[in-house]
Amino acid sequence: QVQLAESGGGVVQAGGSLRLSCTASGRTSSAYSVGWFRQTPGKEREFVAAINWNGDSTHYGNAVTGRFAISRDNAKNIVFLNMHDLKPEETAGYYCAADYGQYGILPELFDFWGLGTQGTVSS
Repeated sequence: QVQLAESGGGVVQAGGSLRLSCTASGRTSSAYSVGWFRQTPGKEREFVAAINWNGDSTHYGNAVTGRFAISRDNAKNIVFLNMHDLKPEETAGYYCAADYGQYGILPELFDFWGLGTQGTVSS
């Protein structure tokens, strides 16, 4: 299986940017897709972005399209999420997830999860 660790969270002002990283370890020799999700207390986990195993297919949630970009460096086993023009309501825990099968937008499609990194957007 693959283990995931997120990093790059922090505090940023509204309109600012953050770059999150998801570093994979373990069985990374097998092709795996990666998704990013976010969650605030009391709310369901929200899909943010996903990327397939070689990076030639990506998908974004409606709320972030045009502002966020997902990419990956398979040589380093890292997936990045570049977030721009952030809004206070996007304050959340951001989680990356991986799966060895086809990727999608539903959390239940992903078998492996990191512990998350907090992103806070101040107004």
